[in-house]
Amino acid sequence: MQKETREHVHAIKLDIPEGVTVEINETVRVQGPKGLLERKLTFPGVRIKKDDGAVVVYSDMKRARQKAMVGTIAGHIKNMIRGVTEGFEYKMKVVYSHFPIRVKVQGNEVVIENFLGEKYPRKARIVGQTKVEIKGDQLIISGVNKEDCGQTAANIEQSTRVRGYDIRVFQDGIYIVEKP
Repeated sequence: MQKETREHVHAIKLDIPEGVTVEINETVRVQGPKGLLERKLTFPGVRIKKDDGAVVVYSDMKRARQKAMVGTIAGHIKNMIRGVTEGFEYKMKVVYSHFPIRVKVQGNEVVIENFLGEKYPRKARIVGQTKVEIKGDQLIISGVNKEDCGQTAANIEQSTRVRGYDIRVFQDGIYIVEKP
């Protein structure tokens, strides 16, 4: 995955799988069987190019910051390629011992009702093109963008955070049980 070359101080080469197209302009555009992702990835001294069936992220500078950003940008592109080929899926579990929690999806929000017997529902925002499925006491969050799926799962988990009670006793909530 990581490869040092003579013409560049630091370079990482990512192979493009079959069925995936990558376009590099001001933005990196990755299209595959599951969908399309587009993202602006720029940093001073770091360049991205397409080279016979691979994407090369490189820097001609010897600075540690540029070397670190080469790895970061290559990681983002790798996640984009994985997202449009396989997708990402988070699994969450609804846990309650005091009051039965009801969860439903309304538009671009997850609505959590009867959490700790509260009168008003709690709401968590669904980010981007993420899909949320509810199967009994399980929530399945899926999508092509890893950041959007992770942020949606975090929003749901944070909306059911217990405040003002002993969390050793009140363990009610919606928790992430499986990550990609």
